[in-house]
Amino acid sequence: MTSISGKVCWVTGASSGIGEALCIGLNKKGAKVIISARRKDELERVKQACPSPEQIYVLPLDLGAIDTFPAKVEEAVNAFGSVYALFNNGGISQRSLAWETPLDVDRKLMEINFFGTVALSKALLPHFMAQQKGHYLVVSSLVGKFGSPLRSSYAASKHALHGFFDSLRAEHHLDNIKVTIVCPGFIKTQVSVNALNAKGEKQNIMDNAQANGMSAEECARQIIRAVEKEKEEVNIGGKETMGIYVKRFIPSLFSRIIRKAKVT
Repeated sequence: MTSISGKVCWVTGASSGIGEALCIGLNKKGAKVIISARRKDELERVKQACPSPEQIYVLPLDLGAIDTFPAKVEEAVNAFGSVYALFNNGGISQRSLAWETPLDVDRKLMEINFFGTVALSKALLPHFMAQQKGHYLVVSSLVGKFGSPLRSSYAASKHALHGFFDSLRAEHHLDNIKVTIVCPGFIKTQVSVNALNAKGEKQNIMDNAQANGMSAEECARQIIRAVEKEKEEVNIGGKETMGIYVKRFIPSLFSRIIRKAKVT
């Protein structure tokens, strides 16, 4: 088991939800944390909420602005001298039917969730290779393992992350670069409120399942533990996590369940 204490961790999507809880949790465990999201004012708020704010570096970043990533990586590395782990947590969800969702909304989901995450990870990869160590944490979703209604392109973006990072893990085993893929279920955050509808706008509704889900703090605690134990993949949530095993072993039953399931 590798202690996160003293390590430099970079967290995207750090201004709320799981990302905010990760920043506070990592800081409590003695890590130095680079926190990134689009809104600098919210990042400053998160910094002040941490027990040791002097160990927090605010680095605003937009996952849609890929051309800025080389400079952002340089700034992140210079902040504390190196980066040990990149917590790829930033992204957006979806609440719309496939038939009513224009392709430009599908593309936006893929650009942020997949291409943004991949581009930032690839920009940091030479640093990991040079120091012969590094750890990618990828916040996927249970729908990165199976699709569900109202999340067609969101599920596709998360499935794609699994394929990319499983390959990356195999390619860089000898560079001592680890990959942990996390599949959360219903976590009590603003993710459903900020989810895109068919018009590409925030739906501004809190799903009942989300409101009654696991706390972001408990989710973050389990994520940090998975990184310290260098797990390759972990599922986090309640009974909804059983969907992975039903899908794997009894796919026809899963199909009947998911089309009737309350997924909002």
